[in-house]
Amino acid sequence: MQVFALSVLLLQYPVRHVFLPATPPYINTLAPIRWDKDSAMNIVDAARFLIAIVATLLLSAAAGAETIYLTAETLIDPVDGKRISNPVVEIEGDRIVKVTANGSVPASATRIDLAGKTILPGLADMHTHLTWYASDAGYNGLSVSYTDEAIRGVVNARKTLMAGFTVARNLGAGGFADVALRDAINDDRIPGPRLQVAGPSLGITGGHCDNNLLPKEYDAVADGVADGPWEVRKKVRDNKKYGADVIKFCATGGVMSKGTAVGARQYTLEEMKAIVDEAHTQGMTVAAHAHGTEGILFAIKAGVDSVEHSSLIDEEGLDLAIENGTFLSINLYTTEYILAEGVKNGVLPESMEKAAYIHELRRANFSRAVKAGAKMVYSTDSAVYPHGDNAVQFSRMVDLGMAPMQAIQAATVVAAELLRWEGDTGAIAPGYYADIIAVEGDPLDDISVLEKVEFVMKGGVVYKNETN
Repeated sequence: MQVFALSVLLLQYPVRHVFLPATPPYINTLAPIRWDKDSAMNIVDAARFLIAIVATLLLSAAAGAETIYLTAETLIDPVDGKRISNPVVEIEGDRIVKVTANGSVPASATRIDLAGKTILPGLADMHTHLTWYASDAGYNGLSVSYTDEAIRGVVNARKTLMAGFTVARNLGAGGFADVALRDAINDDRIPGPRLQVAGPSLGITGGHCDNNLLPKEYDAVADGVADGPWEVRKKVRDNKKYGADVIKFCATGGVMSKGTAVGARQYTLEEMKAIVDEAHTQGMTVAAHAHGTEGILFAIKAGVDSVEHSSLIDEEGLDLAIENGTFLSINLYTTEYILAEGVKNGVLPESMEKAAYIHELRRANFSRAVKAGAKMVYSTDSAVYPHGDNAVQFSRMVDLGMAPMQAIQAATVVAAELLRWEGDTGAIAPGYYADIIAVEGDPLDDISVLEKVEFVMKGGVVYKNETN
């Protein structure tokens, strides 16, 4: 109301001119400054006019932030690890301003009534590849251009959001296609989750993050290949320059690459330290792809923020991860999917063998990490399996020892800590983004209900509502 009163008061004064005097006194700095009455009044009127415009715009912006009240049967609070009955969530613009249990809603208010539903914060997947399809495996990937990746990203970002994942970390894309994808989402040009993106993954010549599919005469080299401490520093700087938020590097061989041993270390400790130091200097977090025991240990010693896969982590690596507060980002469902569908998708025979080798070992080490109390985030490696099926992994995590609340926390508050987005994402609480999903049933009783998200809100905007 104060803004409105100010704008009315200012607009009562006649604005005779909105331009400064034709020859302002400051043009000739050698001449004495002499203002006549009309010149002074013109400046005053112009100032009043501009202030009135600003006041009116502020009033319009305030009026545009409509208050919405969202109600449901139950709210899952991952911060305190509890249920809240009959929650009322008050939303203004893209943020939550108030949450009450058994609250009331003003009679004339805009209300979203999710009667009988359970609401949770939007989920976060900490390892995605939104610019690829599951069918891009093996030699199929050679036909995928950077333009193809960008288009795939638009399709897959929407699928991921509709599955209830309002946050994702994209760990690897060609041609910085994921940077363009993030920017388009942030500009509200396309629907998708809030993203942190890595751009091209760093890797050694001939390693997991290189292109090893073609013979020498093609000289095929992946975007992120760099060898030696100074070269990897330069590559980190390149990724930062072109818009990456996070650095991913390959510390060991991998399942899906040709010619790499899944447990073999890649990069020296010196190179890994150079990558981490440069990235942290640039204000970026670092994710290390690491299956093998030594590569995991070196990556943690180098100071990475998260270790992806962690398939063959041993007791020493697990203890050091806990001591350093390193996040473990273990994808459980991918090998299960590869073994069932990989051949159809073009997965190489050697990759099928590697998936079979690590499948049970990774599952056992996941259970060990849970029992040990390691920091663990929800991470799926989507694109190895179809996008939109991100929530399938929840049931596997619970089967292997996580309590349902722990699994939800891994995809909310713990993920927010890794992203450094605490206070913005990961909870339904005052000040946080209004990123809210709803399901039928209680995921603390049956975690698989998260595979059927019926309602998705991101930043106060409803993208999906199949609750009726």
